[in-house]
Amino acid sequence: MPEPLSSPLVRWRDGRVLSVDRRWAGAVELTVEVVDDDGAHRVRALAHPPLVGDPVVGDRVLLTVGALARGLGTGGYALAAALPDRLPADVPPAPGHLVKARYTPLQPIVLGVDEQESPNHDVLRDADDLAGMPVVTADLHSSLPAVLAGVRTTAPAARVAYVMTDGGALPAWFSRTLAGLREAQWLVGSVTVGQAFGGDLEAVTVHTGLLGARLVLHADVAVVVQGPGNLGTGTRWGFSGVACGEVVNAAATLGGRPVAALRISQADPRERHRGVSHHSLTAYGRVALAAADVVVPALVGELGDLVRRQVAVLGERHRLVTVPVDGLLEALRHSPVPLSTMGRGLDQDAAAFVAAAAAGRHAAELLTDAIRATARRM
Repeated sequence: MPEPLSSPLVRWRDGRVLSVDRRWAGAVELTVEVVDDDGAHRVRALAHPPLVGDPVVGDRVLLTVGALARGLGTGGYALAAALPDRLPADVPPAPGHLVKARYTPLQPIVLGVDEQESPNHDVLRDADDLAGMPVVTADLHSSLPAVLAGVRTTAPAARVAYVMTDGGALPAWFSRTLAGLREAQWLVGSVTVGQAFGGDLEAVTVHTGLLGARLVLHADVAVVVQGPGNLGTGTRWGFSGVACGEVVNAAATLGGRPVAALRISQADPRERHRGVSHHSLTAYGRVALAAADVVVPALVGELGDLVRRQVAVLGERHRLVTVPVDGLLEALRHSPVPLSTMGRGLDQDAAAFVAAAAAGRHAAELLTDAIRATARRM
């Protein structure tokens, strides 16, 4: 038997809030002074007021700094775990018994969209049909605004919902991208599934999240992507984006139309991510057991040739759909939120965003095709 762990797994710091710098939905960015073995210094910290209360200048704040010290994660923040001298008041009694981030020190209890106390319980109790709703899945959170830009090139009035899985950040509030897209009214709502929390709706699984998007948010299209951040070990199976294949299975099981966005890069220095990332080839080629529309952007030149060679193997199981990319770069430049993937913007790695936008365009085309087919039958 292995010896039990005796050393702490979390790096703690005690600090004092020097300034409250900016806010977005569910989050506040702080400058905090901490004193440790290296003396007094300032760190950038993030607090989620729905969890710990609303910090003000002068507050004592307990921080966890492990990911910051190791240079891990998205954003480079110390994270506020508590305001110990000014604890928030207890929340009033409310319905809901879904525990997210379970059995960690901060475990919010939320109302699930389909649980018995939910006003939507009767709608979802026996629901199991997405009625052909296109479901776009992508590897990285940075794909979300690009997929939406692609949808809007063909169906600008489409109702699009974001289903956030728990492979990256767990609080939806962490995402400035999500906050900006909601403010721009590019989304009708968000659903946080698994251990993720903080969406407009909460769900236990991707399946219930998709049904909530369709039947409660009345979405025409769902986009399923993990939250900010991406965990990977440089191995075939050790990456959080493997969940893309499971999303394809869930969407197909529920009668949706799975649309697989490829992770493509023209600039990633790592060979395994150049052209089509091995993440996409593994998730769609090995994990996805149901057929999806794998969207192949009509790229030109050496990159386009490389992508077509790499995805050919996926055609054994999936439908390879070549989608024109004309107009997508212009649409991406009008994104209401900054575009950045792995530290690279649109000008540094355009293919990454164009590939995601092409998947959004294809999903919108499926919508318009369905509308035309309905009109012909009437």
